[in-house]
Amino acid sequence: MYIVIVGAGKVGFTLAEHLSQEEHDVTVIDTDDETLHKASEALDVMCVKGNGATVSTLREANAATADVIIAATSMDELNMICCRTAKRLGARYAIARVRNVEYTMELSMLKQELEIDLVINPENATAVEISRLLRFPSAANIENFCKGRVELMGFRVQEGDFLVGQPLSALPRHIRELSMLFCAAERGDEVIIPDGSFVPQAEDRLYVIGQPTGLTDFFKLLGRYTPKVRQVFIVGGGRIAHYLTVILENLGIRVKIVERSMERCRHLSEVLPHTMILCGDGTDQELLEQENLSAADAFISLTDRDEDNLIISLYAMQQGMKKVIAKCNRQNYAGIAQSVGLDSVISPKLITANLILQVVRGMQNSKGSVMNALYRIAGGHAEAMEFVANQTTRNLGVALKQLRLKKGILIAVLVHRGRVVIPDGSSAISEGDTVIIVSRNHGILDLNDIYEDSLLDMGAVQ
Repeated sequence: MYIVIVGAGKVGFTLAEHLSQEEHDVTVIDTDDETLHKASEALDVMCVKGNGATVSTLREANAATADVIIAATSMDELNMICCRTAKRLGARYAIARVRNVEYTMELSMLKQELEIDLVINPENATAVEISRLLRFPSAANIENFCKGRVELMGFRVQEGDFLVGQPLSALPRHIRELSMLFCAAERGDEVIIPDGSFVPQAEDRLYVIGQPTGLTDFFKLLGRYTPKVRQVFIVGGGRIAHYLTVILENLGIRVKIVERSMERCRHLSEVLPHTMILCGDGTDQELLEQENLSAADAFISLTDRDEDNLIISLYAMQQGMKKVIAKCNRQNYAGIAQSVGLDSVISPKLITANLILQVVRGMQNSKGSVMNALYRIAGGHAEAMEFVANQTTRNLGVALKQLRLKKGILIAVLVHRGRVVIPDGSSAISEGDTVIIVSRNHGILDLNDIYEDSLLDMGAVQ
């Protein structure tokens, strides 16, 4: 597919990187020479210098023939104008990054009037992601499938856990009968799709998928179940903090925000009258102690500096905080933080990239099975996807043990006639089923992409 990206900042560059890796033809538009040079040197993309909202620049980038145009500059208005202009020139699908809280109240009208097919708000999406983590503090990350009926959670194995040192097939029967499945494991730089012979070790990061009740029961048995969060301490009063606080207040959770800018504090006090807003430096340990940081159930660092977020979060961990979440867009920093135990690291740019990748893959496969969700897990080295099987899906009604799947592919969950099923070898995919796949670096576009061949010889076992 031919994709034009306007704006090569954090989000634009990340999108260009992911889309070019999936062998799309990508052109990047930006006004800054240095930014374009970086993109040209690091990525397999074409670069055009200019204002992405002007007809002349869009024509130079051949936007009229684009399958997708993505406007991801720092200015909402420019993004919206860019999408409208590109659609008028002939672009097939337009995606705009819109961050302003005021615009989010009028999205339906803006989309209709400006011919924008999809509006993505990275800050709001990040706030929703954080709110899910606060609902289940034991998990390092949570992804939703089937409108919340199935969840995927990651957690770090600790010394002394009953999982350590024995194969999954040897776990007690009451564990194996829970409505959940071990679907991926991260050990150092290696990502593993586990089978029954997999032996968890301390410091592994395991991913489990299943019904929320099954996952809750598992974490209770593991001794990691944490009571509901009632009070949250946030450092940084930007847009993410605003969106997140609105969500948390609706859940009955008390919020305290520390923000350095007096002007921003005044604004937050006006729009969030039920939240305690403190003007001060959230990196000041003395201030955090004075405000009784350790009394909160969760700590979230959302400043504009990744370094500050990680350092403050590590300090909060030292103070014994039950749940600590840090915003960090730099993947190398996130890896370092996770290596020292800070597991819940949130990246707005990666959340945005995942949403757009889902749309692009769905457009590529418009005649095949429908992709409803796409999440990158295990540091981006594996993917979890939700499809709906239809008449184009091969091997309907065939027992899974008779299928030859590509290496590194796992059929994790089936939803058949409204019932969530953790499949075994005798299970089969039927038309209309929701199928959740976990894949290790395959770039799956369609359910048919999971097969190595059609069938094993009759009587063979997977």
